[in-house]
Amino acid sequence: MEELSRRIRGWVLVALAVAVGCTDGAVGPDPSDPVSVSLEPVAQGLSSPLFLTAPPGDLDRLFVVEQGGTIRIIRNDSVLATPFLDVDPQITAGGEQGLLGMAFHPGYAANGRFYVNYTDTLGHTQVVRYQVSVNPDVAKPGSAFPILTVQQPYSNHNGGMIAFGPHDGMLYVGMGDGGSGGDPQGHGQNRMTLLGDMLRLDVDGGSPYAIPADNPFAGSLSVREEIWASGLRNPWRFSFDAASGDLYIGDVGQGAREEVSFQPASSSGGENYGWKIMEGSGCYSPSTGCSIAGLTLPIYEYDHSDGCSITGGYVYRGTRSPALVGRYFFADFCGTWLKSFAVVGAAAVGLQDHSGSAGPVSNVSSFGEDAAGELYVVSLSQGTVRRIVSQ
Repeated sequence: MEELSRRIRGWVLVALAVAVGCTDGAVGPDPSDPVSVSLEPVAQGLSSPLFLTAPPGDLDRLFVVEQGGTIRIIRNDSVLATPFLDVDPQITAGGEQGLLGMAFHPGYAANGRFYVNYTDTLGHTQVVRYQVSVNPDVAKPGSAFPILTVQQPYSNHNGGMIAFGPHDGMLYVGMGDGGSGGDPQGHGQNRMTLLGDMLRLDVDGGSPYAIPADNPFAGSLSVREEIWASGLRNPWRFSFDAASGDLYIGDVGQGAREEVSFQPASSSGGENYGWKIMEGSGCYSPSTGCSIAGLTLPIYEYDHSDGCSITGGYVYRGTRSPALVGRYFFADFCGTWLKSFAVVGAAAVGLQDHSGSAGPVSNVSSFGEDAAGELYVVSLSQGTVRRIVSQ
């Protein structure tokens, strides 16, 4: 009943928005309109690709992160022979470890700085800054500058995603709860650790970083100042809506629920997304009678009859496929589907399964966004990159 009420409330908001000719967060087309999509081949033959991105304003290249430690460049739908960067000697790879994320500085065109997230030879999380060389297709391997180290008690739940906020220029780092199963060390609700949190760092305001003055716990002695939000289990992939600035977090569940958590751009931070008190909208610890006071529940969730590990995606803001504008695309690593919805009034509405038109997808490790706002699907096992387009 709660889910039905939430959906009805969302549809009412859509109707009101259409009636006045506008919607929250520049949603675009009516979310109730059926959308048919296909997946265009872009590249293949990659080795365990985990992520895709592009420098701001660079319309010619895509950069693909490979789990084993290399970053490859795609130009004109071809993978360049020479890696952009190879950090293989510095990392541990396999399972949920490896080279996991990459983010270009908003001023990359001028300063040549980019950041990577990997698990080092001891299995700990490292966020490191690098510099491009005089050759724009090759980085300087000796330019490594450590930004952040977070010790990991287990090999899983490392998070791995890093991204700059489109409106504030801060670096966001998604940290899992440190692993094992069931968060045995209680990191999700312990705000004196950086595990189980979304971090927000000012990498331009200090060395290696400064605490943004508007972080919700800046100046606190009882909460780590880097924390922007807490109560996360494993935010494998999160993203910002490039138009609205809203934050979408695909948080991998325990044994029952997968979820998309949401933070509007107007938020001043400090949300607690519930883990491990909650798994999705259900009680986890305790298993019954838990209190949701002070917690922010997901805007969308599904049970393990439909998958086992959510792969969060992006809101489409490209120009090739106007029918897709405003829709958030996501998948499941264990599933074979591609789905999307829009957010109106902080509710997920217009959910659609695109499997019929796009065909089955498998082992989706990530989505990616290029400099023009076009979206891509990355398959770990197939070693492929495909572009999402409307039919």
